[in-house]
Amino acid sequence: MVTVRDPILKPVDIADLRPTQITVGMREVDAKRKGWRENKGKKGAEFLGKHMIPVILGPSDRHYIIDHHHLARALHEEGVKNVLITVVANLSKVDRETFWTVLDNRSWMHPFDDKGRRRDYKDIPKSVSDLVDDPFRSLAGELRRAGGFAKDTTPFSEFLWADFLRRRIKRKLVELDFDRALIAAMKLAKSQEATFLPGWCGPASQD
Repeated sequence: MVTVRDPILKPVDIADLRPTQITVGMREVDAKRKGWRENKGKKGAEFLGKHMIPVILGPSDRHYIIDHHHLARALHEEGVKNVLITVVANLSKVDRETFWTVLDNRSWMHPFDDKGRRRDYKDIPKSVSDLVDDPFRSLAGELRRAGGFAKDTTPFSEFLWADFLRRRIKRKLVELDFDRALIAAMKLAKSQEATFLPGWCGPASQD
């Protein structure tokens, strides 16, 4: 494996980027779409230059995203055709099964569906446009912004929080009354139940 950390200063078609996860939180995507609209004028090129997409170069020289799936989907929805990328590692010479094994062992993939079930890598969408909405990922993202937990370097930390919330809050509540779901999520985030999660910042509730 050859590790490459210098950005490739040429545009890559967003439609050609391959996800390494199944879901995103569409509320998160919508927020990033709004952010892009606020910057796409004269600041558009600068914004894209500061938000390069980290990828692994995989079989058939395809670019597999390992972060910023929400941003890539948002830009795609906004009609942006190309982005700049940073190649984190070159695995283009390994066979497909080995490729996914390496991604799995390096925490460069998250093959879980919108119900929190682990799936085969073959179930991962081939395009960012096919990423599935997971409302609990949106809830976890909003919970972090509201101070429910701290940003953490643990890979897919917000998905871990999403799965924690999924097991304790009804999906219908998240979909029909997001604000009430966020209140419930905040209480859970401060409880002893959540102390094992990355970024937990208490204090634990005594009731």
